[in-house]
Amino acid sequence: MTKVSTKQKMISARDLAFAGYLRAPDVAKPTAMGLWLHTDVDGRRELVPELIAGDLYPGRAATEMVEEHLLMLDESGFLSIYQAEDLEWIALARPLKADRRGASSECPPPPVQEPPRRSVAVGGARERAGARVRTEQAERAGQWATWADEQEQAPRPPARPLLLDAPPIGCPDHPHGRFANCGPCGTARKRHDRWVQEARYGEQMTEYEQTQGNDDGGEAWGDVF
Repeated sequence: MTKVSTKQKMISARDLAFAGYLRAPDVAKPTAMGLWLHTDVDGRRELVPELIAGDLYPGRAATEMVEEHLLMLDESGFLSIYQAEDLEWIALARPLKADRRGASSECPPPPVQEPPRRSVAVGGARERAGARVRTEQAERAGQWATWADEQEQAPRPPARPLLLDAPPIGCPDHPHGRFANCGPCGTARKRHDRWVQEARYGEQMTEYEQTQGNDDGGEAWGDVF
């Protein structure tokens, strides 16, 4: 493990105007700023995602997020990832200006003749991110397909209201009922209410049987009342 420079550093307006920083996604820019402050005088450090997460986001479980941000910053040109001495390292494309008196870097420089190699440590993050995106796209596609199928289905005819088939609520002399006392009307109203209750219960049981896969196409409950 290498030491990270503790010399005072300041991020200037020119640093924030660096193209590699501007091209980086907004979600990765806090990590970029943290790396400016937590690398050595040459802008290098060993690539250990757990240690970087601990320096930049103490107290948070941020290792996976840091891995994804490192990939984004590599692609934007803010940093490069390389291998040297059988370890992986990062090098900032624009290190901050710092007092170099008595300062030295323990990190090996990036190889000159070889292009930066993709990090093995963060390669899994790319695969996980890609898998997550593909899963979300598949879910959205399924939702749209379900919606399209529902839109293409022919509209169902309206159900016939139960009350149209119910017996009268009044007696033959008062088929629509009456407010004044009438014994036959009271009996008719009770018969009417019971018929409606039984018919509604029958419809509920029919729907239940259909959801259970037990609908044999037999006679509907409402037909027996």
